[in-house]
Amino acid sequence: MPFYDPQTALIVVDVQNDFAHPDGSLFVEGAARVVGNVNRAISEATVAGALVVYTQDWHPAHTPHFEQDGGIWPVHCVGETWGAGFHADLNSEAGPTVRKGVDGNDGYSGFTTRDPESGDTQQTELEDLLLEAEVERCVVVGLATDYCVKETVLDACGLGFEVLVPTNAVAAVDLQVGDGEAALEAMAAAGAVIEH
Repeated sequence: MPFYDPQTALIVVDVQNDFAHPDGSLFVEGAARVVGNVNRAISEATVAGALVVYTQDWHPAHTPHFEQDGGIWPVHCVGETWGAGFHADLNSEAGPTVRKGVDGNDGYSGFTTRDPESGDTQQTELEDLLLEAEVERCVVVGLATDYCVKETVLDACGLGFEVLVPTNAVAAVDLQVGDGEAALEAMAAAGAVIEH
């Protein structure tokens, strides 16, 4: 079980309609299980005085991130659309939200965005939120294991945070069979604790 206290942050990654709802453009199998387990984690974290932070993909209608504009992904999480909204069953009011990909950048990690053409990265406000709250540990949950969860975890480890990933509160896209398992292995190799 994750251990929450005021030095711990729960980072809830991209539990949005396009990923978590069956009608979403990038629906992740297993998302329904994830939403319930994420809500339980939010309750536990809130009771313990831990910071809860949400990340949210928030793309423009056209971006090199999208297949229609030269990228690899179907159009998803366009700002102000249903797909970008949090899943209706998610408790989405427990803390601040960090939006990523707003300027057309790739927004895989909650901590950084990346220009899909130049590769230049920019920080989001997530690290500042954690430092301001004197957070030392992060529990990372949400969607999807092999993309935004993984990149958020790798950045958190690189920034020196202790990181725990409960596998009952994440799910993978698995574009290639085994991507989710490979992502968990990469997170563990970076220093994250993977809780099965």
